[in-house]
Amino acid sequence: MRRDTIAAENAPAAVGPYVHAVKVGDFVFTSGQLGLDPVTGTLPEGVEAQADQAIRNIQAVLAAADLTLADVIKTTVFLADMNDFAAINAIYAKYFTGETPARSCVQAAALPKGGLFEIEVIAVKQN
Repeated sequence: MRRDTIAAENAPAAVGPYVHAVKVGDFVFTSGQLGLDPVTGTLPEGVEAQADQAIRNIQAVLAAADLTLADVIKTTVFLADMNDFAAINAIYAKYFTGETPARSCVQAAALPKGGLFEIEVIAVKQN
């Protein structure tokens, strides 16, 4: 099966040796997105602001693959503190509406750049 690299101009540059996403067949697998501002490369204050920006970064990556959040079938959310679960659910619910994707949410010992929230997704173009 063919493997294509997805690079999104409107998402923050990778902070390591990886790509924004990889497309294999009809599936797109994104790398984790922090809430980094794509222009300044900085993290906003607070988990809600970081979650909001991280999901917007995922939208930019998906757009580069001609997909939207409606095409997402699975998300994995990483939190620096599981006590933020309710707060991020409110942000998450603003973006994932209707038929929501499957989701896992785990607390990580630490996230890159001191982030409080990170998200990765698997998407496939819906018919």
